[in-house]
Amino acid sequence: MSPNRSDGLLAKVDFPLYTLQTLTNRHVIVAGGGGASNTGVANGFEIFELSHNGKRFVAEEVMRHETGPNVVMTCSVRSIQNRTYLTAGQESHCQLYKVNIRMVDAAEMRRGSFRAENGLVRRRRRTVSENDNISKKNNVSNTEKRMSFEIRPCDSVQTDFSNDPLQRVVRISNNGKLMATGGIDTKVRVWTFPKMELLYVLEKHTKELDDLDFSPCDTTLVSIGKDGLACLWSTAGLRPPLLTLTCQPPNGNKYLFRRCRFGPNEDKEDAHRMFTIANPLSRSGKQKGLLQLWDPKDGSLQKTVLVNESLSALTVRDDGRFVGVGTMFSGSVDIYIAFSLQRVLHVRSAHRMFVTGVQFLPVRGYGPAVASRSEAALLSISVDNCLCVHSLPYRGSVPIWIAIVLIIFVLFCTFSLCSYLGI
Repeated sequence: MSPNRSDGLLAKVDFPLYTLQTLTNRHVIVAGGGGASNTGVANGFEIFELSHNGKRFVAEEVMRHETGPNVVMTCSVRSIQNRTYLTAGQESHCQLYKVNIRMVDAAEMRRGSFRAENGLVRRRRRTVSENDNISKKNNVSNTEKRMSFEIRPCDSVQTDFSNDPLQRVVRISNNGKLMATGGIDTKVRVWTFPKMELLYVLEKHTKELDDLDFSPCDTTLVSIGKDGLACLWSTAGLRPPLLTLTCQPPNGNKYLFRRCRFGPNEDKEDAHRMFTIANPLSRSGKQKGLLQLWDPKDGSLQKTVLVNESLSALTVRDDGRFVGVGTMFSGSVDIYIAFSLQRVLHVRSAHRMFVTGVQFLPVRGYGPAVASRSEAALLSISVDNCLCVHSLPYRGSVPIWIAIVLIIFVLFCTFSLCSYLGI
């Protein structure tokens, strides 16, 4: 296992963070807020552009969009025919946004007064003379283009109809044709997208929904709830679940699923894996969380890993090679190899409070990837208002000077042994 290593804080915002998504290979959107109460804490989104300066990752704030009294607890992003859509859970409703992307001059971006210094996002107001000098300099030497974003609210639909309605999760299918929502009223609703017209309602769970996810080929939808069930549904239409799974702990204690994610199988074309995290139902004593790998075709459990504490967040990289998790109590994050569930990175106390979301920087997304010295980079957020990054160094690589020293040492030892034996 690689040594404990964290690139640490990328940015700190002025509201608690609950959800995290990537817009492009180098742009990330975080969302959350303080709720409808008059606390003075904002609700909304912030978009950051990530880069690497040769030593560490750096974040620069691109834009901010506030959502008034509506806190954003969950969101999902998808690009369809060169249009990017964002759906956000806001109380009982699902709000649809269009994310307009345009290319602007780097000088124009800088005039927005958002700069990154020492890896932290800072807001600085320049004087008119400073802006004039920068503008003159950039007019001469800078023709670089940068991405700029604009978030525009569109339609909104109610997705939960309980007495105290709350949408807990929303997912858009990979092909951008379906949207699934779940909440307090225990029902999974599947909608057309982006029109958000209700197609059918899936009923199996008896308690509120915790998570949803579409398989990479969009033929299967998995749902998990506080009733302890994980249901796999066909997206072809209204049918009973294809499979109904319950958590299978190795220690005999009762566990409940917390999160679920599909991931492609890099070893087999058109195949995929399913990952879940689960926590013990009993809160007495120090209980261990579970990270599990399933075969979604027959529901068989492939591998199980015990984690030293309860888990709160789960993600799979878009190429299916790595799995990332966040913990409930210590605010730690881990990276695992997907096929073996071998832990390759542990960052203890990455956050001061429980981790609310984790997301890998994509390797197959839109636009150029961030060039760095890491094999994988995991982003994490928490209600401590912080966005952090944790990079996994390339495994098994040895600096050339160490290799040369080892070769010389082996030759010396061989020569000494031969001289001692008189060979």
